[in-house]
Amino acid sequence: MKHIFVVDDEKNIRDLIKKYLEKEGYIVTPFSGEQNLLPEIERIHPDLVVMDITLPGRDGLELCKEIRKSSDTPIIFVSARDEEFDRVLGLELGGDDYLTKPFSPRELVARIKNVFKRLDKSIQQVEEIKLKDIILYPGRRYMEKDGAEIKLTAKEYELFAFLLNNKNRSFTREYLIEKVWGYDYIGEARIVDDLVKRIRKKIHASESIVEITTVWGYGYRLDD
Repeated sequence: MKHIFVVDDEKNIRDLIKKYLEKEGYIVTPFSGEQNLLPEIERIHPDLVVMDITLPGRDGLELCKEIRKSSDTPIIFVSARDEEFDRVLGLELGGDDYLTKPFSPRELVARIKNVFKRLDKSIQQVEEIKLKDIILYPGRRYMEKDGAEIKLTAKEYELFAFLLNNKNRSFTREYLIEKVWGYDYIGEARIVDDLVKRIRKKIHASESIVEITTVWGYGYRLDD
């Protein structure tokens, strides 16, 4: 059974999310803020975290940064803040999805299921895939350059691995959304641009010569 942490300072929202997720068979642990959250993530290793951005003490963005120092647990932000800046920042810091309040609990459940479906499905049953100076290990969901790990979030890994498995082919943003987030994803196509920026930043930081090519007015391609 999958274990999900729900972090929100509004009890009614915590209870609503908990109710819907438990109906789907998930184990749910609620938190009102940062208290005990990080130690519990280290101790229990939840399968996913649903987290509000506006929290007492350190907000969800700061907590996401802390979580990403030691864990690639998927994080879905839920927030009343619907500005593009907040959405992009949340994704840049390592969030895997962003849902604006008020939202449908059913939509949240659908997005969570999509995350788990993508994580549980191996992209290819091969030991490794190499492109220039980068090696991807699908079975371990691990990427390295010259023996040093390039740490990717779940969604970053899925997008890069899909492009890597389809080298030299251009894909529209809409098609990439279907492959990475699922056909029933509801949101802006710009989320793909945000994800590509994050991947590029990490690849460039490793001094790799691999580059994701922008196909202007269309989408993206990974060239061999």
